[in-house]
Amino acid sequence: MNTFKKLPTAVAGAGGALVLMNTPALAAVSDETAYVLNTFSFLVHGFLVMLMAAGFAMLESGLVRTKNTAAICLKNIALYSIAGLMFYIVGYNVMYTDVGSYMGTLSFLYNPSGAELDLINAEEMTAEQVAVVVDNGYSVSSDWFFQMVFVATTASIVSGTLAERIKIWPFMIFVVVLSGLIYPIQASWTWGEGWLDEMGFSDFAGSTLVHSCGGWAALVGALILGPRKGRFTEAGVRPIPGANLPLATLGTFVLWFGWFGFNGGSQLALGSALDATTISIVYVNTNLAAAAGVVTAMLMTQVLYGKIDLTMCLNGALAGLVAITAGPDVQNHVIAIIVGGIGAALAVFSVPLLDKFRIDDVVGAIPVHLVAGIWGTLAVGIFGSGNLGTQAIGILAVGVFVCVASGIFWIALKVTVGLRVSEEEEDLGLDRAELGLEAYPEFGRGSQKI
Repeated sequence: MNTFKKLPTAVAGAGGALVLMNTPALAAVSDETAYVLNTFSFLVHGFLVMLMAAGFAMLESGLVRTKNTAAICLKNIALYSIAGLMFYIVGYNVMYTDVGSYMGTLSFLYNPSGAELDLINAEEMTAEQVAVVVDNGYSVSSDWFFQMVFVATTASIVSGTLAERIKIWPFMIFVVVLSGLIYPIQASWTWGEGWLDEMGFSDFAGSTLVHSCGGWAALVGALILGPRKGRFTEAGVRPIPGANLPLATLGTFVLWFGWFGFNGGSQLALGSALDATTISIVYVNTNLAAAAGVVTAMLMTQVLYGKIDLTMCLNGALAGLVAITAGPDVQNHVIAIIVGGIGAALAVFSVPLLDKFRIDDVVGAIPVHLVAGIWGTLAVGIFGSGNLGTQAIGILAVGVFVCVASGIFWIALKVTVGLRVSEEEEDLGLDRAELGLEAYPEFGRGSQKI
């Protein structure tokens, strides 16, 4: 994500101040004010996205059985931590530093700029020192923080799909690879100004680069790992309901809330009236798409199954959010409603399709993040702000790369340390088998066996 790259109707000033074209009556803010506002936007929108880690933890905890709840909680706080460390150690440089056509530098550590450190440590600040820092347009660390929370989202997607039967340590090893290499490499092709960016591929906040990336890795992992014991039988598909739907609902609301940072912050600037107006439009479109997703899922499940399915409605909201993420800056709010509604519809149709192929996705992450992510990216081309063919090429390229790369690492883990817990441990639950404790000890041991 280049800070001023997504602003085709604006001109970046020396320190990040933006002057609207053909509007000489509008005065730009000072360079230093723009620097402060841009940095503020990165930080505030970043901690909104960080809150999505809590949303994923709640959603997944609510959709698994009680015997696996503590393991899910551990995985979510651990993957956020590992993703942050790996993005600092190597991921950011691979994604943004001296990117050629296919990736940036494989160098280690990303720290504040020398100019920023000189400014902080100066006994008396000079105008020249301030100007050098301000000229960057935003604080280096604020940009790193905002980009880091996105990679943690990608890892959370994988966690939900593979819940209840994957070992914790092999999963964490995969998160190291995903956050340090797989995610940054494919994201550099667009946000690092790599080859997809040169072709004109457009993904405002990551329907493909974040959500489909996680969805592809989750799909390959689910195929290699296999379904939970008892999920598919000779008699057909056996539903395994989640244990805490109020918690899952709360998690969905937290994710919805955090998504305003996810999409709004991806304007990547707040130094002008143009930026503030665009962020406002992005917020409204994000909200409308999610709302359309909920209503669409309600109507579809009532028609298809004769009853409204709460979990489908929760995923309908998330599918609407994922779908609009590629183009939330669309100026017509009706289009945002259409994009979100279709994203939810595709997610609802995808759930029985996965069951048909005996692919076990515990929380429905593949329909939500992969399927709706593909649709949202194509929608950018369909509704006129991008080239449909180029959008399709970007989707295909990311899909092939992530599937091959993640497949290699999943198989390597399977044949070395192993991916899956034993049947006895799966019966017992990952809380006791992997952690030696229970999230709800008052329910009594052994009550969750299948």
